[in-house]
Amino acid sequence: MTLDLDTRQRAMLQEMGLHVWWPQALAAAPQADPVAASQTPQSVPLTSALPQDLASLDWAALAQTIAVCGACKLSVGRRAAVFSSGAAPLRADWLVLGDPPDDNEKRLGQPFAGQAGQLLDNMLKAVSVRRCDNAGGSTDASALAYVSNCVKCRPARARNPEPQELVACENYLQREVALLQPKVILALGRFAAQTLLQASVPDVATTPLGKLRGRIYRYQGIPVVVSYPPSYLLRTPQDKARAWADLCLAQSAVTPA
Repeated sequence: MTLDLDTRQRAMLQEMGLHVWWPQALAAAPQADPVAASQTPQSVPLTSALPQDLASLDWAALAQTIAVCGACKLSVGRRAAVFSSGAAPLRADWLVLGDPPDDNEKRLGQPFAGQAGQLLDNMLKAVSVRRCDNAGGSTDASALAYVSNCVKCRPARARNPEPQELVACENYLQREVALLQPKVILALGRFAAQTLLQASVPDVATTPLGKLRGRIYRYQGIPVVVSYPPSYLLRTPQDKARAWADLCLAQSAVTPA
């Protein structure tokens, strides 16, 4: 997929650190060896191009687009993108947004995997919320939570995402939100909070996570509550009481008294 960009638009993308795919360069490049390519499936070329029709993609198309995305340097060396849904959830009252994928999430291709995921599931269960499955089915009266990461890739050499990479991947988050229409967003982690609040909290990138807690923000008109990631709570169990208060705050945003 290519974009018909003029010189000014290409310059803007270069300033953002996004490398523009040039058809001329592709034509001049030697043909790739299909055997060698099959031996290195983790190699994803940078394209810089987000699809022009992103705002109209359904869940299946969104998942496919994320799977082949090379719009920023986080995709370099990744084995697979981390995205929780191949089918549309029938409903999701909560969107739980986590930090960039860790090793467990990268290996399983699912947000909030392993012990951290088990802790999250137990925390949600305590407020009568459960994680929705890929089919979006519902067998009880619990509210459903859809889980995602603020960025979908964990590069071969793990590092923190750069600001322009958070911005690039936010385009996918915006589509997730538009499809889900959640009643509340629970941001679990510093980069999750930064992604959601960068437009409304000017110093969010340098504000400690603990100081972002305890109030309700807005993202596209949806209430946002910030809390600690489950992986942090596993290391620092004394903060579970604060996390419980955050869950109660999020619940109050869904069902005001």
